[in-house]
Amino acid sequence: MLLEVRDLSAGYGALDVLRGVSISVAAGELVAVLGANGAGKSTLLRTISRYDTNVRGGSIVFDGHDLLRAATERVVRLGCLQVPEGRQLFTELSVDDNIRLGAYATRRRTLAADVDAVYARFPRLAQRRSQLAFSLSGGEQQMLAIGRALMAKPKLLMLDEPSTGLAPQIVAQIFGIIADLKAAGTAVLLVEQNAFLTLKAADRAYIMENGTIALEGLAHELANDERVRAIYLGGTVDEG
Repeated sequence: MLLEVRDLSAGYGALDVLRGVSISVAAGELVAVLGANGAGKSTLLRTISRYDTNVRGGSIVFDGHDLLRAATERVVRLGCLQVPEGRQLFTELSVDDNIRLGAYATRRRTLAADVDAVYARFPRLAQRRSQLAFSLSGGEQQMLAIGRALMAKPKLLMLDEPSTGLAPQIVAQIFGIIADLKAAGTAVLLVEQNAFLTLKAADRAYIMENGTIALEGLAHELANDERVRAIYLGGTVDEG
């Protein structure tokens, strides 16, 4: 497995959020994490990234490396990249500057070619390379956030709610981009609220509730699970 998280417990200060969470992602696999707001999904990604959480117990191994004592910069250098919820762009900088900053932790000899590759993947960004990031639409900002992360050549790309606040047609484009990344061999760990599109795109999925893994399995099987359909896909569970 590319990523192995075992019995992970973590939180913020004295607050416990994750309780014995175990997940895995294989190379080239798209794995989804679903759950209601407050279930612990974002905290899970932040803890894997080694950003701003306190680990109480468990293990995180990425590509054979123990991440528990790793700094966030080392996690990035190893090829584990997170695109956070809200995108967190440098809004007063240009599109081009934001993209180039994505390469800060990697070797620079391929910088020009890497930038060209991002623009080839996102032609809309190429048309707006001199614009300030704040002037982009929500969908364009999400593309920019993903493009910036790709500059570090991730083995695993972790996406936190990439469809939030976007129009349905733009959400479809973002999921198309995610599918293309998977097809190109990049493993993806996707945290999302849009359960229908997520389970359609993913290989496997985990359902989080109250900081724990409540369900896990193949995505197409979870899409047909009555409990999942009732809570996330608008179906109903027969109470009789």
